Amino acid sequence: MAKTIIDLVAEAKGRVAVTTFASNVARIRAVGQAAAAARREVVVVGRAMARVVQVARECGYLDDVPNFRSADVFHSLARNRALILCTGSQGEARAALARIAGQSHPEVALVKGDRVIFSSRTIPGNEKSVGAIVGNLISQGIEVITDRSHLVHVSGHPRRDELRQMISWTRPPLLIPAHGEALHLHEHARVAREAGVKRVVTCRNGDVIKLGPGEPGLVGTVPSGRIYKDGLILEDSGSRAVADRRRLAWSGAVFITIALTAEGELSEPPKLFLTGIPNRNQDGEEISAIVRATLLETLKSLPRARRRNPDTVAESLRRAVRAMLSEVWGKKPACAVHVVTV
Repeated sequence: MAKTIIDLVAEAKGRVAVTTFASNVARIRAVGQAAAAARREVVVVGRAMARVVQVARECGYLDDVPNFRSADVFHSLARNRALILCTGSQGEARAALARIAGQSHPEVALVKGDRVIFSSRTIPGNEKSVGAIVGNLISQGIEVITDRSHLVHVSGHPRRDELRQMISWTRPPLLIPAHGEALHLHEHARVAREAGVKRVVTCRNGDVIKLGPGEPGLVGTVPSGRIYKDGLILEDSGSRAVADRRRLAWSGAVFITIALTAEGELSEPPKLFLTGIPNRNQDGEEISAIVRATLLETLKSLPRARRRNPDTVAESLRRAVRAMLSEVWGKKPACAVHVVTV
């Protein structure tokens, strides 16, 4: 993998940008060696990357790699002498690469003929944002290289033999698998037992494990899972507000106010407010007009006795409007009906 990066940097004619996980010090070291071999200077762009580089220097992991430069020297370097080491391999909107690709970075820019190397693998869920950055770069004539076409990334997750080697080095009396899904945890525990670890405890998010004294094991649970910050309030993933917000984002909402007399007759035309819903259907008809017609038709079809019950009227109109919108649009929006008796 390091050799591939060295070759790709050496053969490049213009600027080269390499993006990877900021925490991957081994990859940062490989990029530094590739730059030195090609007589390029490494320009570090991105706060997370700069912090890790600083710590790696202090710990001696980059002792035999030439010092890196800050972004403020970028424009003073010839195109064939610059290598940009930047954050943003997962498509983060505010990371360095996204800003460079969007031509909004205050200090660093790429042009046609430059090369960007993604020395990473896209984490599931980030495909869309990474794809947008790749598309921006390619549309500007910048060459993009990923692990799909070249060996520019290897996983940092250990394999079974590496786990066994770590266990043989550390000889832990207790091992608790703590990364991955249920299958990963199960297989890690199995490898540990095969490697001679006498005490292996498997757990899930939120489990409280007693380590000692005595026999380790599960002693309780604490709340766990995703939380959402909604303004000044924290909500858990099962919150009604979170579910409603998702539904509104997907299919919009309809708000209806109906004023009825004591005899169940309309005292004035219905008031409508539609949000997040197309103005017209496929035939060009106004959807608000279709909703209004549905309301009047449904109300007319109700027996007079039922029209005197506001709750019955509201539910009948709500069902009719959602069914109609499903037919003409293919979605069922949230629908709130307020019936006023005058």
